[in-house]
Amino acid sequence: MKKRPPLNLAMDARERLTEINRSRTEPAGKVKRATVLLMYDSGKRISEIARELKSNRPAVERTIDRALSFGPLQALKDLPRPGRPPRIPDDARMWVLSVVCQKPNDLGYAAETWTYASLIKHVRVHCEKEGYPSLTKLGKGRLSAILSKGNIKPHKIRYYLERRDPDFDTKMANVLYVYKEVELLNAQPAAAERNCVIISYDEKPGIQAIKNIVADLLPVPNKHPAIVRDHEYERLGTVSLLAGIDLHTGDIIPLVKDRHRSKEFIEFLSTLDGIYPQSWKIRLILDNHSAHISKETQKYLREKPDRFDFVFTPKHGSWLNLIEVFFSKVSRSLLRHIRVSSRQELVERIYRGIAEFNQEPVVFRWHYKMDEVAIA
Repeated sequence: MKKRPPLNLAMDARERLTEINRSRTEPAGKVKRATVLLMYDSGKRISEIARELKSNRPAVERTIDRALSFGPLQALKDLPRPGRPPRIPDDARMWVLSVVCQKPNDLGYAAETWTYASLIKHVRVHCEKEGYPSLTKLGKGRLSAILSKGNIKPHKIRYYLERRDPDFDTKMANVLYVYKEVELLNAQPAAAERNCVIISYDEKPGIQAIKNIVADLLPVPNKHPAIVRDHEYERLGTVSLLAGIDLHTGDIIPLVKDRHRSKEFIEFLSTLDGIYPQSWKIRLILDNHSAHISKETQKYLREKPDRFDFVFTPKHGSWLNLIEVFFSKVSRSLLRHIRVSSRQELVERIYRGIAEFNQEPVVFRWHYKMDEVAIA
């Protein structure tokens, strides 16, 4: 038999093998192969290496031959093995994913989205006809693996907001310019004269007045830590909150009504007209709701020439309106879990809650893309 040549390890390769040999975190097989190569490089015979490592000669020979052929560091890795062929071939998996990427309704079912059960049933029924018999016994675990690998969740729906306003960017820029103007005005000294106010306005409709059928049970130490509430309740109707936030002071101007038509919007404008000096211009950031551009509203604005200036957010761009931040705060704190005995009580508590907010007003500031806005 031909004698094997020496390894003649380079300095860096020997240092790396020594590091692996002393490691407590490397895989045991890798450490053992590094030891074999270091012992062989030191001049030890194969039989001697096998005896000291309590291994067998063929295993030691394979490691050495691999190092001689591919290099010492490559010899530390396992060679790829063919393995057992997959139970479900790739073309069958791709067919499952193609089914998942269609709505059940498009395939003749009534449902809008797939469930695991409905998808498994469809696959089992149609797989042989489509030429994929390996899927006849598809189960939930195997299906879950296919979907996970494809990063698809067919039972879920995620929502997005499409820009349907062709002038979206222009209208957004107009709103951002107003926020920049607010920033400049708020930076002026307190003694500086002002001749305008900028209000962020919107409506929050459908606030439900809900009445308990049975009184709540308050928390009791060592008994029940939270409020205990009966699951039955009575609906007493809804109200709408029309509100504006003064972007200079943070004060909230509320108006609670049963509805939010042109009539109520004009009433809100009249409220603003009574709050601020007549010499001031009142600028409102608001959406393009029908009540804001109706004939009734236009008639009122003509009766108050140069008093109001509307800056409209783009369609589907209500997130540009700072009042939405306040509405989120109201929903999470004041309105969450609220129960009342009448709709009038709901109205009174909304006014009371906003009065509490106004005791410590917060001046909201807009930051998104503001570094791109420059006013000459």
